[in-house]
Amino acid sequence: MERLKILVVDDESRMRKLVRDFLVKKDFDVLEAEDGAQAIDMFFAQKDIALVILDVMMPKMDGWQVCREIRAYSTVPIIMLTAKSDERDELLGFELGVDEYISKPFSPKILVARVEAILRRTSGFSADDVLRAGAIEINKAAHEVTIDGKNVELSFKEFELLTYFVENQGIALSREKILNSVWNYDYFGDARTIDTHVKKLRSKLGDRGDYIRTIWGMGYKFEVE
Repeated sequence: MERLKILVVDDESRMRKLVRDFLVKKDFDVLEAEDGAQAIDMFFAQKDIALVILDVMMPKMDGWQVCREIRAYSTVPIIMLTAKSDERDELLGFELGVDEYISKPFSPKILVARVEAILRRTSGFSADDVLRAGAIEINKAAHEVTIDGKNVELSFKEFELLTYFVENQGIALSREKILNSVWNYDYFGDARTIDTHVKKLRSKLGDRGDYIRTIWGMGYKFEVE
């Protein structure tokens, strides 16, 4: 089986080495970039990078701009690293399409566990696993969503969230349950993480965004009228 490539972007060489050593032990191929500009060059030169681990504070081009550049062309999973704990930074990251958000200092073992969880979900579906709900069709193997036969571009986390909703149609889902199920770990954020993703998902679904109903004081329910 071909080893998956992970791009680690951080201006601190010790941090890159720490993350690389733990990932290599898990049989990943690791590429390193020391600043944002180098990261962009490497990402578009390689074409087959499976996941990006991206630091926020870097010279030449910061992590936010790198994320914007990548997201303009790709839905590759992105894990953002930051020394800040300001929740405004976290919400900005999710707005830009970041899939996971980890504050420094962190446990490398936890980081690797999150990497594995994301890659397991992106590559572990059976080829004939297709979900349908009203005008929406989800091809889990191809990681594609169509509405009335037209492709809809979703980020990795938006795709996971929509899939979870469709698989639990008609069930009232609390924000905590959604976090635990979709993010697949004990998330140390708050409900606004869910609300931010739902808002963007509804927008991308257009008229079908009404399938996702708000249950005030609790969470959401996905229902096709």
